[in-house]
Amino acid sequence: MTEVVHVEPGRYHDSVTLMRASAAGADLAGVDTVIAAMATALNRALLDEAGFPPPDAGPDDLVVAVRAGSAGAADEALDAVHRVLAERARPARSGTGTRVAPHTVEAAASLAPEASVVVVSVPGPHAYVEAAAALRAGRHAMVFSDGVDVAAEVALKREAADRGRLVMGPDCGTVILGGVGLGFANVVVPGPVGIVAASGTGAQQLCCLLDGAGIGVRHVLGVGGRDLSAAVGGASALAALAVLDAEPTVEVIALVSKPPAPDVVAAVAAAAAACSTPVVLAPVGPGQPTLTAAAARVADVLGQALPEPASSRPHVAASPRPGPLLGLFSGGTNCLEATAVIEEVLGPVRSNVHPDPAWRILADARPDGDHLLVDLGDDELTAGRPHPMIDPAPVAERLAAAASPGDGGAGGVGDAGGARGAGVVVLDVVLGHGAHPDPAAVLGPPLAAAREAGIASVVALVGTAGDPQGLDRQARALVDAGAVVHRSVAAAAAEAASLVATARSTR
Repeated sequence: MTEVVHVEPGRYHDSVTLMRASAAGADLAGVDTVIAAMATALNRALLDEAGFPPPDAGPDDLVVAVRAGSAGAADEALDAVHRVLAERARPARSGTGTRVAPHTVEAAASLAPEASVVVVSVPGPHAYVEAAAALRAGRHAMVFSDGVDVAAEVALKREAADRGRLVMGPDCGTVILGGVGLGFANVVVPGPVGIVAASGTGAQQLCCLLDGAGIGVRHVLGVGGRDLSAAVGGASALAALAVLDAEPTVEVIALVSKPPAPDVVAAVAAAAAACSTPVVLAPVGPGQPTLTAAAARVADVLGQALPEPASSRPHVAASPRPGPLLGLFSGGTNCLEATAVIEEVLGPVRSNVHPDPAWRILADARPDGDHLLVDLGDDELTAGRPHPMIDPAPVAERLAAAASPGDGGAGGVGDAGGARGAGVVVLDVVLGHGAHPDPAAVLGPPLAAAREAGIASVVALVGTAGDPQGLDRQARALVDAGAVVHRSVAAAAAEAASLVATARSTR
C-alpha cells in the first residue's frame, strides 16, 4: 500500500471543486482513499481519522492525500485530482489574450457590471465577508457555503434588506434564474412558475414533477435551510416572495421548505396571502401534503391537471424477504418526506433527520430491527467527502452491506451498514447539473446484488428529460438492476412501505 500526502501552500479551491477532484481520483482502479481539502481543523481531523500523517499545513493550504495499492495508482490519482483543479483554475480569456482573474468581489464586480448575482463558495467562517462585499457592490448573493454561524446569517440578511438585495443561503445548493441553474439544478424549460425554496432537493423534486407535466419553471430562489427557523425568521423567504410577486412572467409561486418554526409560519402565510400572485405553501413534514400533491395544486392554479408521475417496473417483480425498511437518501427533504409517508403505514421509523427527537438517531447508533431512513447528504456525513449527489459511493456501500451474506448489514448511520436484515430498500437518485454523470452505473451492481439477496428496491428518480445524465437511460438501467422506479418521492416511499407491510403480513 502506498500513501502520499501532498501540500500546496496558499492554493485555495472551493468545496464543490475539491469534492469533484477527490471523486475523480477515487474512481480509479487500485485507489483506496483520496482526500483533497483545505487544511482546516475539521479536515485535518478527517485526515487523521483516515490514517494519514498530519500535514505541515494551515487552513489556507491545499492538501491532497492518497492511499493506493501501488505507487503508480497513487500517481494516477494525484494526476486526476490536479486535472480537475487545473480545469477549474483556468483563467478567463478576452479578445486580447489572457485576463488575470480578480482577487476580490469588488474587483470582479467592476469587471462584470452587468452581473447581478455573486455566488459565494468559500469556507463557512469567511462567507459573511464575501457575501457582504457582494451586497455592498450592489449585487444579490447566492451563498453556497455551509458552516456559516447563524448570527452571521441574520446580520447578512439584515444588511441585504437595508440595501434592497436578496441573500440566497447560506447552504443554498439550488438556484434557477430565468431557466438557468446555479449549483445543483435540473434542466427545466422556463415557464410561469416561481419557487421560493428553503430546501434544495425539495425544489428539485417540485421542478421535476412540474417539468414532467409540461409546466415550466422560470425562477427558483433558494433561501437556505435555516431561513424559516425561529432565529432567522424567514427573512429571505419573505424577500423572495416579494421579488417573485413583482415578476410579471410568474403566474404562480410555490414555497417549499423543511418543517418551519411555528411562529414563522404565520408571518409567511400572511405575506403569501398579501401577494397579488397565487402562492402554494408546501412545507414538508408530518401531516403536510406531499410535494407531489403540491405540484398538483400548482398545476390546478394554472388550470391544468397533473398527470400521474411516471413509474417503471422490472419484468419480474421482486418478492421481498421479511425485514425492516432501509432508506438511503442524498436529499434531506426527500428523506423527511419519505419518513412522513412511510410512518402513515408502518408507524415510527428512525432517522438522523427525524423531526421528533425521540426517533432521531445519531451517527454512532446501531439500530437492531427498526426501520431506518438516512440522509446521507447531512453535513455530519459529508464532512471531508463528496456529497452523495456528486459521488453515490456511500449509497452503494450501504446497499452492498445490506445485501451481504449473514445479517444483512448491521450497522449505524455513520458506517457502511444499515437496518439489520433489511427486506426493502428505498433510495433517491437526483440528476441534473452538479450531480454524478451516471449514478445508475454506480448503483446498478449493488441493486442487483440486493435483488439476489431477496431485498426489494424502490428508487425515487428526480430528474428531467433535459438533464445531462439522460432521464430515461437512468430509469432503464435502474429497472434492469431490479428496482421499481418512481418519478415521485412520495410514490416511491408509499410503495416501499406497502412492500414491507405485505411481507410482514405473509410471514
